[in-house]
Amino acid sequence: MIELQEKTYTIQEVAEMTDLSAHTLRYYEKIGLLEHISRHENGHRRYAEEDLGWIHFLKLLRATGMPIQQMQVFMEFARQGDSTVPDRIEVLTEHRRELAAHIEELQDHMAHLDRKIAYYNGLLTGEPAEPCD
Repeated sequence: MIELQEKTYTIQEVAEMTDLSAHTLRYYEKIGLLEHISRHENGHRRYAEEDLGWIHFLKLLRATGMPIQQMQVFMEFARQGDSTVPDRIEVLTEHRRELAAHIEELQDHMAHLDRKIAYYNGLLTGEPAEPCD
């Protein structure tokens, strides 16, 4: 019987696919965000599809502002198996609360900018808008 081998990717391929640098991928492995990246006979890293899924998820968490330390906590829970699903939900739910608060703050800032832009446009057109601080 022929055994099919799973497709794997070099660090350069993964860097291109994820828009992360090879340095960042090595760093994520060093600090425990990525674990058990397989190695080719020559010692070079070989990333599997499952690794790509975790990398994309870690990238999403970073893009939403999750601190590395909190990402490490989440990944440690993930490595411990299904018994930690409630813990993972708690980590993600707390991060979601923080993200929602940050989005609300950004929306307030954007509204202030919109008022300032309207004020300056009013100065240019001779139709002054309410002054803003």
